[in-house]
Amino acid sequence: MKESELKFDRNCHVIYSKECEAEIKNKISVHYPLEEQASVWEKVQQQYVDFLSDWRKDLGGAKNFHNGKGGTYDCIALMSYYVVCKDKANALELEEMEGELVLPAFKKLRFVNINKPFWKKLIYAAFKSSKKRCDEWNDYKMHVADYDKNKPNYYEFTACPVAEFAQKNGLLELMPYLCNVDFAAMELLHGRLVRMSTCANGDKCDYTIAGDEDEYAAKHPQYRDEEGYITNK
Repeated sequence: MKESELKFDRNCHVIYSKECEAEIKNKISVHYPLEEQASVWEKVQQQYVDFLSDWRKDLGGAKNFHNGKGGTYDCIALMSYYVVCKDKANALELEEMEGELVLPAFKKLRFVNINKPFWKKLIYAAFKSSKKRCDEWNDYKMHVADYDKNKPNYYEFTACPVAEFAQKNGLLELMPYLCNVDFAAMELLHGRLVRMSTCANGDKCDYTIAGDEDEYAAKHPQYRDEEGYITNK
């Protein structure tokens, strides 16, 4: 089915990205014979439409930077894929797919080195800018700690539309695989993310971001917990 034929309110919602579509179709081709693939994809599309039929209408549509590649709506599309293909798919696939959507942008920033004061302060400025945009849309509630040259950068989310969507639809078990990509993203910037909880398994999603040469990161090794979340000790 063509995206233009999908019936949802385009005044407030957006379609999944082309890259997300390609990722889902690729996984469908792995799990289903050729003669079934088009039908399965249409079921995923319809599930996406069904999910949006009673979903929030205040997320800013295409104007909101969180709704781009790998963002809120791509996460909804990935969960749509999982719901339709649950008999063949596995949740770890979502982590791989989300990584394919999010990480290319960070790979282009390999020259950034969070260990260096210049980049550390510039990244703090980027966080402050993101907070202003979050405040504009009132979607991800973001709080940024004051800059301290002697400490890692820190910010947190106390509200996340993706986590809210997963909870509403009984899909919280998928959240680890959508959240874990944050760790790989920071490593591409010569950094280490230290996180103890997310909005899906706690009351906040905390981001302490240290350079990969910082002893703070070494004191908080990563591990994958029983729910599938990458987290820190």
